[in-house]
Amino acid sequence: MLIIYTDGASRGNPGHSALGAVAYKDGIKLFAISEYLGINTNNYAEYMAAIRALEELQKMNLQNESVRLHADSKLLVEQVRGAWKVKHPNIKPLYTKLKKLLESFPDIEFVHVPREKNKEADSLANEALNAI
Repeated sequence: MLIIYTDGASRGNPGHSALGAVAYKDGIKLFAISEYLGINTNNYAEYMAAIRALEELQKMNLQNESVRLHADSKLLVEQVRGAWKVKHPNIKPLYTKLKKLLESFPDIEFVHVPREKNKEADSLANEALNAI
């Protein structure tokens, strides 16, 4: 099983934003991503973190693996699960893009985790913000 942790960060909302994502298989790190996203909201950054992580898995041809994606954004997790509606016009295209990506992953689960269990992805997002 592939284990992914994602996080988005925004200093100000909107403000300077970034994403962090890290993936493991059998305890071995497959990738770590730290990217600056410009001026955006935290929710935008959270969505982009999940999107970038899944895009990276696609590049590695790992779509057929079982995937568990952990995020500390309850909004992201509940919207992807279909429990909450996507209302914000800036998030709707990201939601659509993410759902399209999910079509390539037959066995994927989104899990909400508390921030303290998402430290590595959080650090990667902050690393990108600190670099600007």
